[in-house]
Amino acid sequence: MKRLGASTLIILLGCAWLAAQGGRPASPAGSSATQVGGKYTTPAGADEPLYSGGKWIEITYGRPIKRGRDLWGSGADYGKKLNAGAPVWRAGANVTTRLKTDVPLVINNKTVAPGEYSVFIELKPSNWTLVVSSWAAQTKYDPSNKAALWGSYEYTPDKDVVRAPMTLASLPFSVDQLTWEFVDMTDAGGKIAIMWDKNVATVPFKVQM
Repeated sequence: MKRLGASTLIILLGCAWLAAQGGRPASPAGSSATQVGGKYTTPAGADEPLYSGGKWIEITYGRPIKRGRDLWGSGADYGKKLNAGAPVWRAGANVTTRLKTDVPLVINNKTVAPGEYSVFIELKPSNWTLVVSSWAAQTKYDPSNKAALWGSYEYTPDKDVVRAPMTLASLPFSVDQLTWEFVDMTDAGGKIAIMWDKNVATVPFKVQM
């Protein structure tokens, strides 16, 4: 009950912050997508080739802005501000970060079947872990819904599909708004990347076509 009360308070404070922004969301919704396995063909009479037959991989998430904050903390407090009382970081804002894939993905030697998943990050100093979970996600906060999560509140690891260590590096610049991207992509796979502040963390994956 204490955890539920804390999460409810945080959500109410978020609504107040939204009102203070004049109705504009403080952390706008965002998405990043890629397509694999398609081909370019030039139909008769067309001026440019068209890409068709590709399969989508997409991440949807809330995009918080740094706004001058110390995001990470240090020592025993590392990551606690971002977790905001939850067991893991939602790696976004507001709603749960979601991964949707039309093709099987191999992450850390485990196959993630086509479908939609929740994504979290376990934060430790110099040691981040990507978590792909079968937890369902709420689209609007509902404390009575125990079958789906809002953000990462009430997360438990029993629905983990895969955990993968992330390669953490420093950027030569600071990213003000949290960003997920697909990088180094080919039809065979690529990397899932998250960037915020001066940190970039990546996880490689392979595509099974």
